[in-house]
Amino acid sequence: MASATQTHPDPAPGTSPAFIPLEANPELMTNLLHKLGLSSALSMHDVYSIEDRDLLGFIPQPRLALLLVFPVSAAYESQRMAEDAPVPEYTGKGDQEPVLWFKQTIRNACGMMGLLHATSNGPARDFVESGTDLDKLIKAAMPLPPTERSKLIEQTQALASAHHEAASQGATAAPDAQDDVDLHYVCFVKTNDGTLWELDGRRKGPIARGKLAEEEDVLSVSALQWGPLKFLEGREPICAFAVWL
Repeated sequence: MASATQTHPDPAPGTSPAFIPLEANPELMTNLLHKLGLSSALSMHDVYSIEDRDLLGFIPQPRLALLLVFPVSAAYESQRMAEDAPVPEYTGKGDQEPVLWFKQTIRNACGMMGLLHATSNGPARDFVESGTDLDKLIKAAMPLPPTERSKLIEQTQALASAHHEAASQGATAAPDAQDDVDLHYVCFVKTNDGTLWELDGRRKGPIARGKLAEEEDVLSVSALQWGPLKFLEGREPICAFAVWL
């Protein structure tokens, strides 16, 4: 567990498998998800502000998930650890789970974890095409507890290969897989029962943030106040992406 002064979000170099960090690029992420098996009917879109309602109005609807990219600070780490401290480790499994949650054990894989959380929960799961690598991974993960799910992800070569290809094609030079990267991805999803979930593989489990009305989505006023704006304290993220059209 990171200390309050250690702000890079992953395990120490050499202590776990590692991915090349994924560039915050909606086209790259969309192509990665389509390669893994997500329907071409869905795509990622830039969110230029999470506070300006006029700009939010330009994002295509329905918005099924929000992937937030932000700098990890000592203040954020302190808040995260304080909130997690009294909470038991999540042990959920099976098709009765409210959400499918993945614990992150791969260094610099938070981007991929966010994409998995976005596509395996809520209405987006219905757009995962049958028989694809993503479909097989979700179905294999569902009956497993979090520890075994993490091992499954570590051992899924199709996932690693698709991630490596995508991470190597970014517009900027890719850092090394073992580098300390102070940016982190967190996913917010509205499930079919209206619950807004914060899904972060670095937490102790999925976090229910509140109930949204039928007409509200992940970019509604309530969703943003309970989620991104709450822990960013009014500071804009580096990037945010809404999923999907």
